[in-house]
Amino acid sequence: MGQELGLTDVLTRQAEDERERALRALLMRPLLAGGSEEYALVRRHADHLRDWLARESGWRLHVERGFARLYKTPANTADGTRGLPDFDRERYALLCLVCSVLERGESQITLRRLGEQLLDAAADPQLGQRGFEFTLESHHHRRALVQVCRFLLGHGALSRVAGDEETYVNRTGDVLYDVNRRILATLPASPRGASLIAAAAAGERLGLEHVLAALVEEYVPDTTEGRRTALRHRLSRQLLDDPVVYHDELTEEERQYMMSQRGPMAARLATAAGLVPELRFEGLALVDEEGELSDRQLPAVGTLAHATLLLAEHLAAASRDEPQRLHSMHELAAYLRTAADRYGRYWRKEARAPGAEAELAAQAIECLEALNLVRKVQGSVWARPALMRYAVREARRREQAAV
Repeated sequence: MGQELGLTDVLTRQAEDERERALRALLMRPLLAGGSEEYALVRRHADHLRDWLARESGWRLHVERGFARLYKTPANTADGTRGLPDFDRERYALLCLVCSVLERGESQITLRRLGEQLLDAAADPQLGQRGFEFTLESHHHRRALVQVCRFLLGHGALSRVAGDEETYVNRTGDVLYDVNRRILATLPASPRGASLIAAAAAGERLGLEHVLAALVEEYVPDTTEGRRTALRHRLSRQLLDDPVVYHDELTEEERQYMMSQRGPMAARLATAAGLVPELRFEGLALVDEEGELSDRQLPAVGTLAHATLLLAEHLAAASRDEPQRLHSMHELAAYLRTAADRYGRYWRKEARAPGAEAELAAQAIECLEALNLVRKVQGSVWARPALMRYAVREARRREQAAV
């Protein structure tokens, strides 16, 4: 009997470990192509994951042969730090156009043919009115197209059959792709289609804020339980998506729910995703000690990462005595200029040039803002409470007792 119970315990722990790894994989990559170990785990525990995600976050999980897709609806559409780090407005527009061309095309396509069809799509006068331009004569535009294709390759929507993208950029070759329309169709994650929003607008030009709100709008039953469930889902999504959630960023209704339920909620989410809950007076964080669930790591390797860590330490030390102090960008750039004299030999050459500290400081603050460690206030920077984990105290030597 003892051996049987021991085996049951081992199998239970193994299943829990696999479900944790599968959930973390989905949080890192909501679209998982088949063939990977993570996809195999998600498919094996699909029923459990589907029920857990629907209950805790309201997110829908779709799993079929060849891929798994977690439809993550964001809790906050006003966060401008989200998105792909190497994608600007032009590349996002190009991604949409590429997907529309691939959706209407054949099951195979060459990169050259894709570019030619993009020229027709990009000639839409409405795109020109909004400042979008695409031409194959530009090396920059061909490079942007290749970057979009590599994004689709990474998610399984395209598969390279032959060729190399660099030869296309340099106009010395071409690439042949297979198109996976099933995966392509899963890329949009919003519960409402953009065409439905456009039809409802009846020709009226909508602002970005309105469009984003309409894209993520969900039906909420007009009952006490329905509103309470929607509230819980919003907070759970924020905790699973964001580094930290502060009480002063929540509505009064959200704050009251968080104060009464944050212990059980944090325990459920943290246990399932392998996170460590930190309950503070200012808010709640689910910390990933492995550093895998964030697309921005701190500390990390490189000049920008080092400068970001230095600024984090500087702001944390200054805010220990003056928590509400605002720091000007000029002050922070000057601090990095001083730091360059000490650490510059480890930095890339252009970062050590006179005047480079201003751009370096701006990039570092952008990273800290994305991690919700600082907030910009009228051109200045305010350190948020979670930044205090980067404060450094003077080292003290512990005297060894005499023997």
